[in-house]
Amino acid sequence: MWAAPWVGVLVSVLNGVAMRETDAPALTRVLTFGVEEEFLLVGGVTGETVSRAGALLAQAGEHPWATGGGGYHAELFDTQLESATGTCTELADLRHQLRLARGHLAGVAEGAGLRLLSTGTPVLRGRLPAVASDERFARILGMHAGLVADYQSCGCHVHVGVADRDTAVAVVNHLRPWLPTLLALSANSPFDRGKDSGYASWRMIEQARFPGAGVPPWFASAADHQRLVERLVDCGVLADTAMTFWLARPSARLPTVEIRAADAAATVDEAVLQAALTRALVSTALADLALGREAPRVDGSILAAAVWNAARHGLEGPGVDPFEERPIPAAHLLRLLLARVRPALEESGDLPEVTALLAGAERHGTGAVRQRRAAAGGLRAVVDLLATQTLCGTLTPEERQTP
Repeated sequence: MWAAPWVGVLVSVLNGVAMRETDAPALTRVLTFGVEEEFLLVGGVTGETVSRAGALLAQAGEHPWATGGGGYHAELFDTQLESATGTCTELADLRHQLRLARGHLAGVAEGAGLRLLSTGTPVLRGRLPAVASDERFARILGMHAGLVADYQSCGCHVHVGVADRDTAVAVVNHLRPWLPTLLALSANSPFDRGKDSGYASWRMIEQARFPGAGVPPWFASAADHQRLVERLVDCGVLADTAMTFWLARPSARLPTVEIRAADAAATVDEAVLQAALTRALVSTALADLALGREAPRVDGSILAAAVWNAARHGLEGPGVDPFEERPIPAAHLLRLLLARVRPALEESGDLPEVTALLAGAERHGTGAVRQRRAAAGGLRAVVDLLATQTLCGTLTPEERQTP
């Protein structure tokens, strides 16, 4: 009987046995949030990436929640596209928006003989992708040259509303130690253009090649953050101040914290889980800040090691405790994260759904685990699995029966 090695480690936490990490004050409001999902387009017959996103977006029309901030967008390459939800306060609303947007885009893709895949990296190799017709994207390609020439990585980005940029920067400081664990839970990119990478998240390894990637530095203020970003632009490694490769940052265009640690979520369930845990981490950080608790200045090199371990193993092996600076099972890091955010999950009413989603994750494994399991039938079987999960928004009936 297959079972993830982390089965059982979460039960005591979610049942309230674990100690609360902070005695935080009650939340005064439920934080708004939203999710941006990046997808790959592949041929319906070949399963290889195809450069048709611009045409598909033209057919897709306006996002149903456009007035609330939702939208469909082009990405760097014409093999990719993004769907952003509108602003949400409830998990049920978020789930509804994610399901409908995925279903609509997948339907438009199917009508064009294509398939929509939610995965961190291409499973099969296609032709060199065409750059989307955007002046900024062309400038990025010119700046980073071969580093970005075939960079078709997709993530799941969570935005959580905060009061201002100084608050956003202070919150990111508190999030820094937990970003590798969010990555480990989300791992969904073991294959890369026809090969098994040996990693749970090859997307993160590809992203790590860019200057300034990974966990952001600790910043004293929004002005401190802005000064460094402007210096990086001046040094010629960023196209503009809206472009950084950090896994969390104040949004350049919205009054939010933007968390970019997760691989593209194979299912709506996994996107909702990332969003719920991320919002709870932000809520917990705000509670700490209200009590005057400054974020720990965890060593950046240790956090880089933690990100690498999360990318290599997901939740199936060792991780790095960023506070103790030592190796521990990745599953234990998830238990620590849950202990930290449990009060916030209780306050928002998200605890029952998070409990159910984590139970499913325990039973069936991360997206990377499921992709490798499907690969026993060949990589085309992996593409079939991803297309089904993306369209249905949840695990297939066959997967639910997998012990």
